[in-house]
Amino acid sequence: MFRPRVIALAAACMLFAIPGASADENLFGYVKGAETLPKGSMEFYNFITMRSGKGQGTYRAFDTLHELEYGVSDSFSIDGAIKTTSISTNGLLIDGYLPGPRKFNVHPSGVELGGKYNFLKPALDGIGLATAFSLEYSWIDPHSGQDKNKLSANLEFLVQKYFMEGRLIWVGNLGLESTYADRSFIPNLPAGFDWPTDPEMEIEVTLGTGLTYRFMPSWFFGVETQYQTEFETVVGQERWSLFLGPSLHYGGQRWWATLTYFPQLVGGKEKYAGQINQHLHLIEKTKREVRFKLGVNF
Repeated sequence: MFRPRVIALAAACMLFAIPGASADENLFGYVKGAETLPKGSMEFYNFITMRSGKGQGTYRAFDTLHELEYGVSDSFSIDGAIKTTSISTNGLLIDGYLPGPRKFNVHPSGVELGGKYNFLKPALDGIGLATAFSLEYSWIDPHSGQDKNKLSANLEFLVQKYFMEGRLIWVGNLGLESTYADRSFIPNLPAGFDWPTDPEMEIEVTLGTGLTYRFMPSWFFGVETQYQTEFETVVGQERWSLFLGPSLHYGGQRWWATLTYFPQLVGGKEKYAGQINQHLHLIEKTKREVRFKLGVNF
């Protein structure tokens, strides 16, 4: 139930004897490393993210992702994923986003195809540089659980650097996402409730960075942060938020796991009527997220 990636040292691990990390192993929950899988190898990722807290009412959602990645060459890998969603929300109405109570268990919600190309390897070239790209189609809105067709194109630039002979690892990310979204009509909405059904175009920019330290063989502890903002067709900048939290990672020979607690520190722009936490963005985001990743090497 999780999506994964950690660091970059599969062949490099053996060459430089840096224990506890293999190629494209996810050391962090949200920011990504620059390594790719070795040619001919495969990795299965399972990750789950819990999002909770809107400031009023009750809100809890679980997003899962099951992904398979294959190393086409030592510098290029491809991946495919299936996504699911479960949600429980009650006691809060937000124009255009939460039209009423909604509750359902795990349900297929989207698919994704992507690739990652590595230009520079951190263990061999002093610094790692890669680009990742993907196409994603989803049919369930992750915020409300309502029907919503969404097609997104994602492009990410990934940087990675080793310090202290690989015991200290830094990563930096820049991501751009372009989205076409179309909500479905909902009958019997509350009087005066705004639920636009005209297609929307959105652009999302994400900046992230993380630093992690190997405090004992196979174990890393780090901190990661992510700033994200979105611009929409009519309103311009629609939201922004900053999350920061700790990550714990274990890396074995055949599998690895990462756990991240990710609270929202501050956020802004759109707010819902009567929102109590004025310093947070709680329409599309939540107060906190918890993500667990599991990866298995083949």
